[in-house]
Amino acid sequence: MTVASNVKTTLATIKDIEAQLSALALNSLDEEAKRVFHETALTFEHVKKDIQTRVYELERQEPQYKG
Repeated sequence: MTVASNVKTTLATIKDIEAQLSALALNSLDEEAKRVFHETALTFEHVKKDIQTRVYELERQEPQYKG
């Protein structure tokens, strides 16, 4: 597996985790749990943006990785 493939797989996993955390925040009855899930989802959003930037850099540097 190429580096680009690994980074894209990691990005997809991060997106999934972020979505799950958001769902937990919405569905939780405990206010503290809601807050923790929401804050953690925001952290994953920042990580997702950083990894997305890296994917763009990889695609710019290596056109064969686009797609």
